[in-house]
Amino acid sequence: MATDLQDTAHAVHALEAAAVMRLLPARPRLLALGEPTHGEDTLLDLRNELFRQLVEQEGYRTIAVESDCVRGLAVDDYVTSGAGTLDEIMEQGFSHGWGALAGNRELVRWMRAHNEGRPASGRLRFAGFDGPLEITGAASPRETLTALHRYLAAQVDTDLLPCGAETLDRLLGADDRWTDPAAMMDPARSVGQSAEARELRLLADDLVALTYAQTPHLTAATSREATDRARLYGRTAVGLLRYHFSMADTSPSRMTRLVSLRDQMMADNLLAVAERAPALVHAHNGHLQRNKSTMRMGGPPVEWWSAGALVSSHLGEEYAFLATALGTIRHQGVDTPPPDTLEGRLYALPEDRYVVDAAHLATALGDSRPAHRVSPWYGYSPLDPAHLNGNDGIVFVKDVLPG
Repeated sequence: MATDLQDTAHAVHALEAAAVMRLLPARPRLLALGEPTHGEDTLLDLRNELFRQLVEQEGYRTIAVESDCVRGLAVDDYVTSGAGTLDEIMEQGFSHGWGALAGNRELVRWMRAHNEGRPASGRLRFAGFDGPLEITGAASPRETLTALHRYLAAQVDTDLLPCGAETLDRLLGADDRWTDPAAMMDPARSVGQSAEARELRLLADDLVALTYAQTPHLTAATSREATDRARLYGRTAVGLLRYHFSMADTSPSRMTRLVSLRDQMMADNLLAVAERAPALVHAHNGHLQRNKSTMRMGGPPVEWWSAGALVSSHLGEEYAFLATALGTIRHQGVDTPPPDTLEGRLYALPEDRYVVDAAHLATALGDSRPAHRVSPWYGYSPLDPAHLNGNDGIVFVKDVLPG
């Protein structure tokens, strides 16, 4: 295997933006870089360097990461205008604890420094594309729903609004009803199918429809930027209300619905990011792959279409996906991969990190499919060899070192 790859001139390349672009038929609107585990600065440093090269050599201006899309607005404000301080933004602008990671801090610092003194058209942009969701539950729809209503109330005739702010406040009630962590395991604790929540879903739909119906006026009266932000509030509020509705579901498909809704929210945000393409997207491989994602949570496997699969079906070749594979994460108990696995065969090559042409790799493998690596650590997901043809390239990192 190693010899086959080394003898294939177009298979293995140094991990550089130019080499990545040569793998693709054209510059994609969204270039997705996956990672098989979270929280490793080795992988964040790799992402940061690739993004810098894409900015300097390929005209990229946006990066979108797997973090809360609403919190991410504060990060974008900081890198574009300097609003706030770096410490504040790292604490408030990321979900899932990502703001504590050195690689993310360096990304935000570099983007702000790059933008200093540049005109708006040349500034780098930041986007979170995950919903306001955590493993333990989902945010209240209050922030996004009231922000959308407030924006519309300031710009359109009152008669066009489906309700007043006081109605939303009454129906929303206390936020801790929505954020109760017990609701993730006990559907009876969720308020997502209450009479108030059902009415809120209708009102949210009407507010979103009004935003689109009034687009020419709203854009002229405010700005394209403000209208885009209002749309983000709208689709997030609708997504959260759908998510809470499914949290109250008692059917066997409850978890499938929840993970599907999360990736659908991600996909909607990515399609919005694609409007200011080209952009680099960074998230877990499972959210960006073209194949169905799978997860086992004690029962039968849960399967759903990932955000990448949904976006790819819309954008075609304008969406490109690089999956990252790893050799070792020794500080997490992940040692040298078995030689018969895909990672083991890639580990046999002398380079520390590189990108492989997925099509040439499939040709080199021929009819022999490598074994599927089994991880001793729950936080790392090896590549599925059966998904090889769904990738435009494989980024391989031999050893992930502790931060």
